[in-house]
Amino acid sequence: MIGFPVGSFVSDFWEHQLVDHGRQYLFLVFVGFIGSFGFIRLSARLMRSPRVPWWPGSVVSESGVHLHHLVWGIAAMMGSGVISFALLVTGWWYEVCAVVFGIGMGLTIDEFALWIHLDDVYWSREGRSSIDASLIAAAFMGLILVGGFSLNVNAPPPFGVLGTVFAVAAILALSITCFLKQRVFHGAIGLLVVPVAIYGAARIGKPRSPWARRFYGERRPRKQAKAEQRFRPDRRTELLKERVRDAIGGVTGEEYEARLAQLESSTRSTEHSPHDDHRLP
Repeated sequence: MIGFPVGSFVSDFWEHQLVDHGRQYLFLVFVGFIGSFGFIRLSARLMRSPRVPWWPGSVVSESGVHLHHLVWGIAAMMGSGVISFALLVTGWWYEVCAVVFGIGMGLTIDEFALWIHLDDVYWSREGRSSIDASLIAAAFMGLILVGGFSLNVNAPPPFGVLGTVFAVAAILALSITCFLKQRVFHGAIGLLVVPVAIYGAARIGKPRSPWARRFYGERRPRKQAKAEQRFRPDRRTELLKERVRDAIGGVTGEEYEARLAQLESSTRSTEHSPHDDHRLP
């Protein structure tokens, strides 16, 4: 008896919240993205854990070439994209392609840091940008799903076209300003929620951002000092972000190795009890 109302809820949600608004395929991409990102992060964390030796490791060829899951993600997006474009009508194949495309996105964005640094920095401090990029992508798609994007300019031609062009240009300018200040979250979400972009563009940039290098530094030392103070590593918001990153993606390799060394040290110390020490010559 419980299955009927649950099935009815899922059916109503699919038909009235997704299909009626043309968002069912984006929803499938979103589900594939969240599922693949969650799985690959869990797999990576189990892979380096000594408590789970049976978990399969990375794909490495006999010559030592490491095939990152970025490769499988790109292949999944390419294959699903070509097949979906080749289909003339939508149907269950199109829905399958949407899920596979989302899976490819999750595998690819999880190694976002590899795009930027062209190096295997997955467990380093630089690799944390992959978690940030994944969270921003998830928030971006989530906002579209709940109807966060709306741009209506009601005016007679040609003013309607000019108004639309002006509005789009203004939004892009605000988002680009946020990106230059390294306020990536504000810039990405601001494309859908304009007040967020306005807030990010109006606030001070991060001290090592392209904006700071151009407009702060020696030109405006007080601005540079303010940015350094505002984005100091020990501020509460930064510590909270680190906790979120640790919870989602695991700690950095350096911290993980330190924890392992501490655990091994404590294990060795407990192997020798005080009673045994008295018996040593």
